[in-house]
Amino acid sequence: MHNIKEIRNNFEKFKQSIKNRNTKENFDEILNLDKKNRELIQKKETLEQEKKEISKKQDKSLYAKSKEITEKISKLNKDQTDVKLELDKIISSIPNIALSDVPIGIDENSNIEIEKKGTAKKFNFKPLSHYELGENLKMLDFELATKTTGSRFVFVKNELALLERAISNFMIDIHTKVNGYKEISPPLMVSEKTMFGTGQLPKFENDQFEVKLEDKNDRKFLIPTAEVILTNIVREKILNRNELPLRFVASTPCFRKEAGSYGKDTKGMIRQHQFYKVELVSIVEKENCINELERMTNCAMMILDKLKLPYRKILLCTGDMGFSAEKTYDLEIWLPSESKYREISSCSSCGSFQARRMNARYKNEKNISEYVGTLNGSGLAVGRTLIGIMENYQNSDGSITIPNALRPYMNNLEKIVKN
Repeated sequence: MHNIKEIRNNFEKFKQSIKNRNTKENFDEILNLDKKNRELIQKKETLEQEKKEISKKQDKSLYAKSKEITEKISKLNKDQTDVKLELDKIISSIPNIALSDVPIGIDENSNIEIEKKGTAKKFNFKPLSHYELGENLKMLDFELATKTTGSRFVFVKNELALLERAISNFMIDIHTKVNGYKEISPPLMVSEKTMFGTGQLPKFENDQFEVKLEDKNDRKFLIPTAEVILTNIVREKILNRNELPLRFVASTPCFRKEAGSYGKDTKGMIRQHQFYKVELVSIVEKENCINELERMTNCAMMILDKLKLPYRKILLCTGDMGFSAEKTYDLEIWLPSESKYREISSCSSCGSFQARRMNARYKNEKNISEYVGTLNGSGLAVGRTLIGIMENYQNSDGSITIPNALRPYMNNLEKIVKN
């Protein structure tokens, strides 16, 4: 969340930075509300000082005037609270400012490819899509999921279910034993305040699954990603500098309405309402955010390297980044059936943007409180990793070879075949 004083003092620079994020904001309204808020505060302080002076005189003839001032102060308090709430509502819906080395652009067409790793396999047959492979094996059942639940869900069965679980366990082992992350098994529901902290609310409320409870004031949401709950571990805390960095990893189901994706990826598992993801979260000193982003992205890349899957690393432009991000790398996996790369991981530095919303701080070397830096990344999306393995490791007979790295997690099974 942005600081109104910083907005006011660097208004034109702020205005241009937000325009670069490909979002429309009412900048005049921000200035007007800020001015009105400060004027009301000033009027209130003037009246409070006048009331103090009357109180010092202890003159009974001035009691009526003191009461009148009290009533005026009360009204000013209400007016100022209303204005401040409106101002905060607008500011809380403005995205983070991108770092200077992030390319300026409207959409994915302005993203920059940093590197490619691995070679796309050349098949001597027409490669099938993951959903064709899964349905032929009778291990992906979209029809049953539509019947029992609705569209954008799937039943994963038998050896493919084992493979899905193996992928998750493999990722967790690498991130905890090699990459130094601490495993967390968190709640899958969070409060409204928690969703605000990481930036899902208020702007993206329509994208979230809200759980209906008897107490309408106690709002709960299913997590769209474990980033939400893991990052909020430090909400309203003041950490010691020697506690940083904190690095968390969790494998959880995630729940998204995908409200803006009508008609996109309607077949298969690419875009589901419920999916598994291994999430990485780091809490660091703000000045260490960029080094940590490189480290986190490399941790995600390590999984793809060990699975021997072809992929590329992309630097996102200003218009394609997430709301809370100041810089983002996407990892995109090669899908033979589509002959193109598809996102499998997104790693972002958020600077102090989320920390301000959560009031998460640490004591620096001078023992002064500063906002922490937060980062999050997929390490990786489990369902999309399953898709990548199915398509890149498929055989002409419709079987799927198990990557060597996963075989210890699958009772040394070497190939998935039709039962």
